[in-house]
Amino acid sequence: MNISGLKQALLALEDGRVFRGRAWGAEGEATGEMVFNTSMSGYQEVLTDPSYAGQIVCMTYPLIGNYGVNHTDSESKRPWVEGFVVREASRMASNWRAEETLDAYLKRWKIPAIEHIDTRALVRHIRDKGAMRACLSSIDTNEESVIEKARASTPMENRELASQVTCAEPYTVEAEGEERFHVVCYDFGVKMNSLRELAAMGCRVTVVPANTSAEDVIGLRPDGIFLSNGPGDPASMTRVVEEVRSVIKAGVPTFGICFGHQLLGRAFGGTTYKLLFGHRGGNQPVKDLLKGTVEITSHNHGFAVKADSLPQEVEVTHINLNDNCVEGMRHKTLPIFSVQYHPEAAPGPHDAEHHFRRFIEMMERAHASA
Repeated sequence: MNISGLKQALLALEDGRVFRGRAWGAEGEATGEMVFNTSMSGYQEVLTDPSYAGQIVCMTYPLIGNYGVNHTDSESKRPWVEGFVVREASRMASNWRAEETLDAYLKRWKIPAIEHIDTRALVRHIRDKGAMRACLSSIDTNEESVIEKARASTPMENRELASQVTCAEPYTVEAEGEERFHVVCYDFGVKMNSLRELAAMGCRVTVVPANTSAEDVIGLRPDGIFLSNGPGDPASMTRVVEEVRSVIKAGVPTFGICFGHQLLGRAFGGTTYKLLFGHRGGNQPVKDLLKGTVEITSHNHGFAVKADSLPQEVEVTHINLNDNCVEGMRHKTLPIFSVQYHPEAAPGPHDAEHHFRRFIEMMERAHASA
């Protein structure tokens, strides 16, 4: 069946809700957790953020693809989303930086997509019922069949995905200008802009695979340790949490973001839980409880640290003003802090960029007291 001469596609949720629209991107079929992102721009950064592995992403902004795709804006070597959902896909790219249309990019990476569905209805449904498994197909338009494929797909709870997105071997990102510090980054799905931020502040960054032991990391004699963002359920990372716990005991200045924040929470002895529909987008309000200020921040997470599970020596420093979940914490005596959101943005506002400076200052203090 065709809609206005274009191939039909089907998006089915595990609870039986079905959306019919037009196929674009690659022909095919994908399953994953259905989530939404509220950013108005930055779709390429979203597509290439490894934290979206295992997910089908819906953009709430209605027109997507109008400025095309270029190699500079990628946050990793490839896109990680399973499928892509928009209200209207622009088939032309109107920007001097564009090297490829978004449609051609999705086709090249074999990512199926759907447009001309009511994305507002889809997002409202997820907000009411929660993020759930979905199947997007342009090769099977039988509703019951596609619903069953969604129900048969792997749930996000207790799903380990960091091993799929991490680097295979360690590599180095050199400092820009004079090298001031050596930072080891645990790659759970790190975005390139985090590495750029650290390099711009004079850090040589050694990026290591997610399964690297704490002993090997400490053996690199870092001035600081960075725990990156990444996909999946932190509860599935039992072995990695033990390594993070050993990193904590070493007393090296440590900064965690997003998934790294959740792993730190578990390493401290806390627990994590799945949010109803998560926080994804560049307009999340976060309150700094220590300063009394508010930052508009970039988010991409479906899990959070449970505040009352943290030990007394760990202080909650930031909360989300939409649902009061933990957005930041610090150890009261050790040089360790973390934030749930993305201080590197890409895309998003730069209100939280100062957390990289906090990390630098923490390493400076450690040097001064050595």
